[in-house]
Amino acid sequence: PDIAVNFFEIFLSSLFGGILGILFFIPFRKYFVKDMHGKYPFPEATATTQVLVSGEGKGEKSGSQAKTLIIASLIGGIYDYVLATFKWWAENVTSIASEWGTALAAKTKLVFSVNTGAALLGLGYIVGLKYAFVIFAGSIFVWWIIIPLMGTYGAPEIASMEPGAIFSDYARLIGIGGIAMAGVIGIVKSWSIIAQAIGLAARELKGKSSDIKEVRWQLDISMKHIVYLIAIALIAVLAFFYFGVINTFWQALVAWLVVVVIAFLFTTVAANAIAIVGSNPVSGMTLMTLIIASAIFVAIGLKGTSGIVAAMVIGGVVCTALSMAGGFVTDLKIGYWLGSTPRKQESWKFLGTLVSAATVGGVILVLNDVYGFSGPDALVAPQANAMAKVIEPLMMGGDTPWILYMVGAILALILNWLGVPALAFCLGMFIPLQLNTPMLIGGAISWFVSSRSTDSAVNDARRDRGTLIASGLIAGGALFGVFAALTNYMGFEYTNPLSMTTSQALGCVMYLLLIIYLIVDCMRAKKL
Repeated sequence: PDIAVNFFEIFLSSLFGGILGILFFIPFRKYFVKDMHGKYPFPEATATTQVLVSGEGKGEKSGSQAKTLIIASLIGGIYDYVLATFKWWAENVTSIASEWGTALAAKTKLVFSVNTGAALLGLGYIVGLKYAFVIFAGSIFVWWIIIPLMGTYGAPEIASMEPGAIFSDYARLIGIGGIAMAGVIGIVKSWSIIAQAIGLAARELKGKSSDIKEVRWQLDISMKHIVYLIAIALIAVLAFFYFGVINTFWQALVAWLVVVVIAFLFTTVAANAIAIVGSNPVSGMTLMTLIIASAIFVAIGLKGTSGIVAAMVIGGVVCTALSMAGGFVTDLKIGYWLGSTPRKQESWKFLGTLVSAATVGGVILVLNDVYGFSGPDALVAPQANAMAKVIEPLMMGGDTPWILYMVGAILALILNWLGVPALAFCLGMFIPLQLNTPMLIGGAISWFVSSRSTDSAVNDARRDRGTLIASGLIAGGALFGVFAALTNYMGFEYTNPLSMTTSQALGCVMYLLLIIYLIVDCMRAKKL
């Protein structure tokens, strides 16, 4: 059904979600940023810090680092700009572009694909082989086991679908259940950390603050102030739900409890995911939030179009909270490396949330007016459409794939029992194959260049130079990606005259050249 959500609802759900994400994460800052230092790769924070350090340093070494970073940024940026704007070579090299691959996919549903972008290759290098392999294993489990099984032994309507459609409509839902259970496992494992944060807040409220004086770069907003701010924010959220969305107090109270519990508990999951792979599974966790919220709403009599609006607004609050927590841990990790004061970062983050909430609300409404989110010429919005598919049957009456969620949840429990990082594996199940493959390639390059010499100092130098180059590829890809978006927005259109076969072959060649550049430039490093 066509359902209107106004600017007021978008703005307040984004604002309150962002504020809750900041406030809920601050008590866990020391654990993720300081206590787990060196144990998590923090790929995005590493890339950003490398850019900042190389630009601010002095001396011959710093000049060499800056030059290396600039060259890598230009290579990655121009590469990704040409790829996105002119499409001279394939962005995704896939087996189904060939006759044998198409025949194989039709018969067995087996597909192989890799994104040829520079930024993803750099991201995989920084993540490293260990986590990249686990993520890729999750992706392979879905694409080479689950999807072929569904396509071969599933119902006729599933067997007739393309592998990508089976992934989006069915197999990916297993990953969502896995992410949710991995989140619960993470919460259970982190319960001592959560208890410490709550205990610290309770002691400060009683006036029993610690006698240990923190150094400047470990100073947070006081826990007493955080508790007061959380209380004010939660009252404001409840008022927003009651007066602006649901209008029945006890239903608004139930919705409020769902938001508070899920946003608080999943904050650590979002931060954990960013620390490991640099990718926040916020869409998966939001989808699980919508499932839980919708099921509860239907049970208390809130359904139909009013229930869908309530679920969307509540999902927006949780989604923004988790997104903010995931992005905030990156900012604070960069600050930790550079020696900034966390308290100042935390204070200014609230202003950033206010500005971004207002901006995002306006942008969404403009996009909806210009393009729309449904219909033949609409924006694709795959995550939003997936969420709509989940909410509508719950609210309007229909089948919900609980069995797929349960399979994912059981799989996460088994992975945890076997000692496999369940969150990383299930992230791989949720993220498309073409985005996971370059992660593995980048991680393999990182392992290769840092293990070729018998001298550990040389290996370290090569790995560090590679981190600098990979950071440049990420930064350049991100910056020139904005230029590519602006180029397309201004109406530039280019028709690629190359055939699909030629484009795919050229994509393989260009990607191979990019890999060779990364390896060769890393191997140039020498120990100090």
